[in-house]
This record gives sequence, C-alpha cells and structure tokens, in this order.
Amino acid sequence: MLLSEAASSGPNFFFLVPLVVFIPVIGLLTNMIIGDRIPEKIIGIIGSTASGLAFLVAVLLGISLLNHPDGAIVPLVNWFTIGELSVDWAFQVDTLSVTMMLVVTGVGTLIHIYSIGYMHEDVRHKGDKKRYKRFFVFMNLFIVTMMVLVSANNYLMLFVGWEGVGLCSYLLIGFWYEKGKDGIGNALAGKKAFITNRIGDFGMLLAIFIMFWAFGTVDFYEVFEQAPAVAAAAPWVLMAITLLMLVGVAGKSAQIPLYVWLPDAMAGPTPVSALIHAATMVTAGVYLITRSYEIYNLVPEAQAIVATVGALTALFAATIATAQFDIKKVLAYSTISQLGFMVAAVGMGAYVAGMFHLVAHAFFKALLFLGSGSVIQGVEYGQHHAEHDSNQKNELKQRGEEQIDPQDIRNMGGIRKTMKITFWTYIIGALALAGVPPLVGFISKDEILAEADNLDQVIFGIPYTDIVYILLTVAAFLTAFYIGRQVLYVFFGKPRTLAAQHTKENPLIMTVPLMILAFLTIWGGGMNLPRVHTFATWLEQTLQHLHLGEFDLRVAIISTVLGLIGLLLAYLIYYRRYQAQHDLPAEQRPDDPLRPVLGRVFTLFENKYWVDELYWTLFVNPYVSLSKFLADVVDWRFLHDWFHDVVIAGLYKSYTHWLAGDFDLKIIDGFANWLARIVEKFASWLRKSETGYVRNYALSVFLGLILIIGFILLR
Repeated sequence: MLLSEAASSGPNFFFLVPLVVFIPVIGLLTNMIIGDRIPEKIIGIIGSTASGLAFLVAVLLGISLLNHPDGAIVPLVNWFTIGELSVDWAFQVDTLSVTMMLVVTGVGTLIHIYSIGYMHEDVRHKGDKKRYKRFFVFMNLFIVTMMVLVSANNYLMLFVGWEGVGLCSYLLIGFWYEKGKDGIGNALAGKKAFITNRIGDFGMLLAIFIMFWAFGTVDFYEVFEQAPAVAAAAPWVLMAITLLMLVGVAGKSAQIPLYVWLPDAMAGPTPVSALIHAATMVTAGVYLITRSYEIYNLVPEAQAIVATVGALTALFAATIATAQFDIKKVLAYSTISQLGFMVAAVGMGAYVAGMFHLVAHAFFKALLFLGSGSVIQGVEYGQHHAEHDSNQKNELKQRGEEQIDPQDIRNMGGIRKTMKITFWTYIIGALALAGVPPLVGFISKDEILAEADNLDQVIFGIPYTDIVYILLTVAAFLTAFYIGRQVLYVFFGKPRTLAAQHTKENPLIMTVPLMILAFLTIWGGGMNLPRVHTFATWLEQTLQHLHLGEFDLRVAIISTVLGLIGLLLAYLIYYRRYQAQHDLPAEQRPDDPLRPVLGRVFTLFENKYWVDELYWTLFVNPYVSLSKFLADVVDWRFLHDWFHDVVIAGLYKSYTHWLAGDFDLKIIDGFANWLARIVEKFASWLRKSETGYVRNYALSVFLGLILIIGFILLR
C-alpha cells in the first residue's frame, strides 16, 4: 500500500519512517562537528539519544501497523532511471521491517548507553581519549546503515545497507587498529571481516544481477509477483538466485564456510561485539531470506540446502565453543551456532520461529556480551589496583601475573561475590542461551526444534528435516554445556588471580542496560507463547500463508532435559573436580579437565578444526605467494628489469643510436651533402661559361634569339 492509500484509512505515523535513518545521521554529524569541543558524556548522550529517538519512531510505526496492518511504501526520491529500470529510494513499512527496526534501535540504544560508561574506561586503558567521539560516530553510522537495509523496498537499496554494515563492522572491529598481536592484530581482524564479507557480497550481487535479467526489476513485490511464472518457465533461475543469496547470507550471518571472520571480530570494543552479534550485521542474512520467502518457497531444494547449512553450522560452532578460553570468543562461537538455528529455521520455511529466535537472541546475547564487557573491565580494574599496591605488586611478580589476559576465563573465578549485578544478569542470559524454561531462549529455540521434528520434507529422497532436528538437538545440548563451563570458570570457585580477587561492580550506566536486557530475557517469551502466537499473528500480516508450528511437549521435554544434563555435566567437570585447585599460582594450575577426557578431540575443538590454517594453506598462502611472484618476478624482474630496462630501454637506446648515427649522419646528412655536390658540380659547369669575352656573350644572345624565333615559327 502506498502512503497516500494508507492515509485515507485513518491517522498513522508511516510518514515518519525516513527519520529512522535521518535521526542517527544527525547524531553522528553533530558529534563529528562539535565532538571535540564538548565533554565525553555529552557525546555519549547525543549518540544514545539519536538511537533512542529512532527507536521511538519505530514504536510509532508499530502502533500504526496495529491500525493499518497492510503497512505502506513511503517513497522519498527517485534514485535513478536507466532505460526501463527506475529505482526509487523508498521505505517499506510492514510488520517484518518494523520488527527489525525495533530490535536494532531498541537493543542498539541500550548498547549505546552502556558504551558511555564502558568507553570512558576503555579509551583511558588503551591510551587515546580522542577516540571516544569517533566510537559514537561509528556506532550511529552502524544504526543508519542497518536501518537502510531493513527499511528498503527493493534489493538494490537493501544492498546499500548490506554494504554499509560491512563497512561499519570493518571500522569498529579494527577500532584499536594499532593494538593486538604484533601491533597489527586488530587491524588484521578488521581486514579479515571485510574481505570475507566481500566474498559473500559477490554472491549477493550476482543474485541481484540475475534477478534484474530475469524479472526486469529489483522491487520486492514486483519480483514476488513474477516469481511463480519464472519458476514454471526457468526453475534454474530461482535456484541460482536463492543459492547465490545463501552465499551472501553465509558471509553476513557467519555460516559455513564464511563464518571465520566473526570470532576475530572480538578485536573490537565489547559494545561493538554486542551490536554486531545481537542486533545488527549478523541478523541481516536471516532477514534477507525471510524477506525473500516467496522466492524460497518456490525452490524446496534451495530451502533444504539452507536448512542443512544452518544446522551444520549450529553444531560445528557449538563444538568449538566447548574448548575456548577467551570469554568473548566463547560467545562469538555461540552466536555462530545460534545463527545456525535461525538459518535452519528459515530454510525449513519456519519463518516465524527463525525471526522470533532472532529477536530472543538479540535480548540474551546482548546481555551476555555486555556482561562479558563488565567482567573484563572488572578484571582490568583489579589488575590496575594490584599493580599500584606496593604489597600486592610483589605478590603479582611471585605469582607470575604482571601481564594477564583480562579476557581469559582461566584468570577469573569467584567474581560473583564482587560483581553481583553482573553475575545475576549474566546467569539469566546464560540460562536463556542454555534453553532453560521459561526464559525466552527456551521458547524460541524449542519452536525451531519442534518445526524440525514435525515437518516431513524429503529432498532427493532424503528426509532432511530429520537430519536438521538431530543436528540442532545435539547443538542445543552442547550449548548448555559450554555456557555452563564458562559461567563456572568466571563466577564460581575462588579467584584464580589477584585481578579477579579485586574486581568491583561497574557503575549504573553499565549495569542498568544489563538489568533491562535481563528483564526482556525473562519476559520476552510472552511475545510468542505456544498456542497464543502473538508474534506469529503480527508477522502474518507480511508473510502470507505462514506455516505455524504447534507446541510439541515431547520435543520440549527432550530439549529441556538435554539442556539440564549439559549444565549438570559442566558442574560435575568444572566445579567439583576443578574449582578446588583454582587458587593455585598460574604455573601450578591444572589444565582444563575436559582435555584428558576428550584427548585429541579437545585439541581439535581448541584449535577450531584448524579451519583458519586450512584457509591459509588453500587460499591465503597461494594468494600471497602469487602476489609475491607477480610483484617480484613478473613486475620487478620481468617488467622492470627485463622488459623496461632491456626491451624498452634497450630498443629505445638502439633506435636513438641508429637515428643519430646511421639515419641522421648517413641518410639525412648524406642526402644534404649529395645535393650540395650536385649544386657544386652544376655551378662548376656554369662557371666555364663565364669567359669574360664580350663576343662570347653576344654570340649567346644571338643563338638564344634564333631559338626563340624558331620555336615561335614552328609552333
């Protein structure tokens, strides 16, 4: 429905939709212009207010959709017209786009507020206070580009936002670009994210090109309207489009095989990790498939591939998370795994379940990442405190703790006593991730498992939904285990370092967002309770003919029991057998108790299956070797030393030598000298006629006269 048509049916706020983009733009421009002349808190307030006002606009749009469920398309300008292709910069207002707007700006605002306190300490710890302004400019830009992506009414405008979030992730992951391993580790992490996503974006671009070639348009509804006819006439076209979109999804939403950038994204400040992993970039792929559901529904083979990729990713990443020691990387692989759940859901056609898990995950994963940031700053404070206490400074040396990694969970322990708000909110997020009822993570995850168990779809003679269900169920069990392991390492037992011993709770500016997210994690499941389906009813206004799965008690019991077993197993391994030795000095601490149990399998998980090393061997090293060969051998030795110096310069020198010698001296000068000799000989012959006798001259005149008269008479 166009805006003019929506307005005729009653008052609404659809006309405000451009503000979800323009308000954050105003926020970032304000900080860019005056940020150097105002206090830090004002910079943070401006950035947070910009995101908060965008959230308010999204709320008003949601209220409008309650009265006008068909939504509206709000055109802004004609972007460009080339031949028959005319693309408008227009905003899509429907329940799907507004859901994403609410999640991005709502959770994003809480992260902005948290960042006011977090970055105040971080810029001082890293030694560059001036970057405080830059951080909030980049964060507002992230909100802007994500709003462009989810509010677009055509694939080309969506791609602008798609590329924009990739740029913002690069800027924020490498925010402390001079830090990290060898002084370039963070910069390399940002580059890795950027390059990996370019691979996915290439697939996305090819999908758009084929779409324009087949449909003559990139507008959502025009494509969807023609899709059945194209599917009947040339089914390979839709197969190509959907699979190429999956390549884009694998890049943005970190699925196999392009997931490798997301763990390295932990190089950015923790609020960046929360924003990327919970509310913005990684959700773009799930949104893309859901938005394109009318195309995917026509290609069941592509749906099966999408679901299988998602399920494999969920299990694969969960196994890696069980053996990581960086508090943020455990959560990073958890995000990859949970994104696998979402991708598997939308691949099965369970779009409501996938989108609901996206919303639920935004709540509890933002809570966990911000909680991890709170813990990290607590450990950094404890380390700083110990370094400046004369008595404890000596003890630091004795224990070998002068330099510890504040993100290594083995350097923590007992923090529940000193950071109580962080502890309790983190526990809520961890239990939600583990799928413990009645938290939002249980309800959203259980819907996906129920859909996988109840659907009976066979592709190529294989009941792929059964495979998906098994893979996701095992992943759910491992999820409970690794988050239980992390919680026990971080919060329970005795402090294993002086830094952990002297942690303290962070200020309210950081803990209040944790409490709000914990509240949403507890009560968020009410949005889509079994047999109520409020969220499904909401999305059904946009996603027509939805399959709504029913609550499956058997599946719920199995998943809950497995989750509790995972938590119990973590308790038995990491608390009863291990915690008693946690207060030993670093060099005397026992290794992870799971290593002797799993042996080489644990090493495999700890080293992430050596996938990065495999990629380096198969792709990066050959590329580097090829580039060195091209630079050294082809460019320098061949082009410069031989072709330039020998061929071009040698030929030029030989040619100029020939021109100066043979051509100029022998030919040009020779010809000139020959002419001179001819003139000289002719002059010498003429000189003989100059005798000096008058009679000879008179005779010559007489003979000439006779010749002239004879010529005239003969003529």
